[in-house]
This record gives sequence, structure tokens and C-alpha cells, in this order.
Amino acid sequence: MKTKYDDDLFKDTTMTFGEHLEELRVSLFKAVLGLVIGCSIGFFVASYVVGVIVDPLEGALETFYSRTALEKYESFAQSRRDAGLPVPYTTDEIKRLVTRDRLLFDIVYVDPQPALEEVLRVTPHWPSTLRPPEREEPKSTDAAVAPPPASKGQEAVTDVGARLAPLFLFHAIADDARVHASSLGATESFGIWLKAALVFGVVLSSPWVFYQIWSFVAAGLYPHEKRYVHMFLPFSLGLFLLGAATAYLFVFQPVLNFLFGFNESLGINPDARISEWLGFVLLLPLGFGISFQLPLVMLFLERIGIFSIRSYLDKWRVAVLVIFILSAVLTPADPYSILFMAFPLTILYFGGILLCRFLPAHTPAER
Repeated sequence: MKTKYDDDLFKDTTMTFGEHLEELRVSLFKAVLGLVIGCSIGFFVASYVVGVIVDPLEGALETFYSRTALEKYESFAQSRRDAGLPVPYTTDEIKRLVTRDRLLFDIVYVDPQPALEEVLRVTPHWPSTLRPPEREEPKSTDAAVAPPPASKGQEAVTDVGARLAPLFLFHAIADDARVHASSLGATESFGIWLKAALVFGVVLSSPWVFYQIWSFVAAGLYPHEKRYVHMFLPFSLGLFLLGAATAYLFVFQPVLNFLFGFNESLGINPDARISEWLGFVLLLPLGFGISFQLPLVMLFLERIGIFSIRSYLDKWRVAVLVIFILSAVLTPADPYSILFMAFPLTILYFGGILLCRFLPAHTPAER
């Protein structure tokens, strides 16, 4: 049977309540100082951080516009086949150009019959500085003979629309403005640079901040329990970084592909703003990092007697339901981000049960 601890957490310490408040103030000051130093370093690498943050967004945009380009050509080629007209490229050729050579294209239609000089000559509003020289018409003594009126059949043959030929204009996908994040204000880019420095500072200083948090927690523990701080600190930091890395490496791309695919189904081209994307980048890794602390929270609640291992096992269905609800709250609520958060948290829930089961709990009698 587990020996219950004394209700007075400060029984074996000499610290008063006021001294604990002072300990909190000192820990918060040190944590904020670490954040300031981390953010100061972030100012020197903010440009690189912006590139790292934007990379998943631009990758998803490239995938979206490459897919829409292939679908655009399939529709074009099918309409040409239905009209009995030749198709300029095979489907495999277009796929190689788009996927392997990373090219996008625009389709324009030209009239190949009129000579270029005739087009320039009859342009009604040609700039005076660029207007081609007037050309003298040859004099003829014969009276001009008007051409006979064209029949309806001839009008169909000479219709301009029937003469138009498709012309494909290819360009590198990296040069396409649509695959790059945009800003709408003169100060927006500076704000993005500043936020990127802050994000880097938070990540860089997170070990120190976690250390200060656990140091304050240790002040309220039994002396024999303070050794857990040295174990919980790297464990807590590792879970936080694991959650943030999971969001960046495995969640961003599928979520963006899903959202852009939804845009495609509605016929809407995405116009990604860097400020909106940065908010998404901040929300998702932070939510993942915090939620991955679940095993430590479970262990803490079990150690102070609020829950037991048996209650964790008996209520696992309710716990999984709560996990899915929290995943919907901490993410943009699309199916991919919810599942990518809920599945690891479910595994971590049962991992927390194992942690409570196999991590020995020392009692005061064992000191």
C-alpha cells in the first residue's frame, strides 16, 4: 500500500509562503531574462528563420499549382480531341515538364495569318514614338475593284476564332508569383521578421525556461521528491520539442494540401499572406508542444493522489474522447491536424499509464 504524504507540503522546508512568492518572482525574472537573450540572438538569424517557416507553405503552393496545371492541360487536350484538332503535347510530356522540370505554363491564342507589319500598321492607338513609318501604297491606274461579298460558308472559313492557334508559354515554377507568400502592407514584412526572431528566441531559450519552471515547482515538493526535477526537466523539454517537430515535419504539408485542395474544389486560387501563415505556424507547434506534456501531467496527478492507475485504465474511452476534443480546439480543426495530434496523444496517454506504473514512488519512510 502506498504511504500517503503529509498534507503540509512545506512541513520539511524552512520556506514561508512569502519566501515561495519570492522564489516565484526570481524564477519568472530569470525565465524572462532567458527569453530576452534568446530573442536578441534571433534578430541575427530572423531572415533564415523566415525562409524555414515559409518553406512548407511554398511547397504546398507549388504542389497545388502543379496539380491544377496538369488538370488544366487534360481539360484543354480533351476539348481539342472532341473538336478533332491536334494536341500539341502528350500527357506524359506535360507531366515531365511540370513535375520533373518544375515548369508551369500559360496558354494564349494567336492568329498566325496576318503579317506582323500589317498588325502594327492598323493599330489605332499606337504610341507616336513607336509608330512604324507610313508605307506608300503603289499607284495604279486601274480602278480599285471591290472584292465580291463572301458567302456564309466563306465567312465560317475565314472566321478569326477558327484561325486562332494555341501557344504555350512556359516559365519556372520558382518564378511564379503565386507560389510565394505575399504581404499587403509596407510594414508587414518588418512585423514578420520581428515575429520570426521572437519564435526563434522562444525555441532557443525553452530549455532555460523549463528549468526555471521546474525549479520553482521543486520548491514546493518534499525533499525526497526534488530529485524528480532533474528527470522531469529533460523529459518535459524533449516532449515539447517532439511535439513542435511533429507539427513542422508531419502536419504542415498534409494540412496545407488538404486546405488548398478544398480551395480547388471551390474553384478558388489561394493567395497566401505571410502574416496569416505565421499565425498558423505559431499556433500549431505550440499546441503540439504543450499537449505532448500529457504523460508528465498524468504522473503528477497520480503522485498527488487525484487519479490512480486504475482510474486511468477505467476511463480510457473518456480520455480518448477528451483528447479528440482538445485536438480540435488546439488545431485549425481540419481533419488532418486533428488526427495528427489525437493519435500521438492517445499513444502518450497509455505511455503515461506505463510511466505511472513503472516509475517508483518513494515515500518519506524510504528516505
